[in-house]
Amino acid sequence: MKFGSKLIHNGHEIDKTTGALSIPIYQASTYSQDVFTPQEFDYSRSGNPTRKALEETIAILEGGKKGYAFASGMAATSSALSIFSAGDHIIVCEDVYGGTYRIATTFFQRFNLEVTFVDASDLDNIKNNIKKNTRAIFLETPSNPLLKITDIKGAVKVAKGNGLLVLIDNTFMSPYLQRPLELGCDIVIHSATKFIGGHSDVVAGLVVVKDEVLAKRIYSVQNGFGAILGPQDSWLLLRGLKTLKVRVDYQQQNAIKLSDWLNRNPNVSRVYYPGLVGHPGREINKGQADGPGAVLSFEAKDEETARRFMKKVKLAAVAVSLGGVETIVSYPVKMSHAAIPKDQRERLGIKDNLIRVSAGLEDSDDLIEDFERALMEE
Repeated sequence: MKFGSKLIHNGHEIDKTTGALSIPIYQASTYSQDVFTPQEFDYSRSGNPTRKALEETIAILEGGKKGYAFASGMAATSSALSIFSAGDHIIVCEDVYGGTYRIATTFFQRFNLEVTFVDASDLDNIKNNIKKNTRAIFLETPSNPLLKITDIKGAVKVAKGNGLLVLIDNTFMSPYLQRPLELGCDIVIHSATKFIGGHSDVVAGLVVVKDEVLAKRIYSVQNGFGAILGPQDSWLLLRGLKTLKVRVDYQQQNAIKLSDWLNRNPNVSRVYYPGLVGHPGREINKGQADGPGAVLSFEAKDEETARRFMKKVKLAAVAVSLGGVETIVSYPVKMSHAAIPKDQRERLGIKDNLIRVSAGLEDSDDLIEDFERALMEE
């Protein structure tokens, strides 16, 4: 069965009790029990039927063994990192979401989890930073916000040759465009707030693992910390998933048109998008993903132009998220990556003239007209 059909027909399209074409919202905190007979549900922190349907669905779509739903993308990331112990070392791609950078360098550092940030688009940087206590590699490809591409199969080969786990944040691509478990990764993480939810109306995170051993470790953290997703939000994600393909197909086409237009605009100095000819990771991305995605970034010709654009743009929402039906633009140095120190941002190439764009479902001609007006000098 192809992916588009699998979004609709995955075993959770019909409620088995009533025949309803929507899984019910089980708004319950606890369940009646016969204390002498084991049963699946006893308390909703440990398990809820609506959340279970979502978790099983995302596991099917990612080609994994088990899925787990969390209260946010950062709850998912933090819970996945919590399977490691004090003294363990993790290699993280340096061009990573600001929230991941923040949690790794503050909260987990206090618990003696050692982190080294590297440019993972060059596999030698991963190889050269493996130490005796290294336990995992944490990737994000395309990366946020510079859309760098890491060779997933290559990174997995390095990892497996050294007995390491590979975790990957797949938020930008969703399981529709990229399925890292099929490429050898061990744990996939999503901010499901983004393309999976797709409507800017729910905050959620998902984790999918490829084997039972990792599943038990993730579930232990999920149940112990209790940062679980509620039943109504689980239902919203189940609904959002049904339209994932049609949304991303259209959003991706808009991103392709926008990137091409921006690449020719005199008020833009550089565009970062894997779909553009000349992007250094374009061929690698084509070999591991089913498209370039719907997120791009561009550098305005100077900081003044970037600030003018952020103030004048009308059709796109100025916000910190992405993946919604509306086009969303963000200013990383003040928004998603504000937690990264300025000198570190500048070293990474996250400049004061950088703008990130998540293409929505508007007409591309209208978006281009609005962007042109916003970039134009007074």
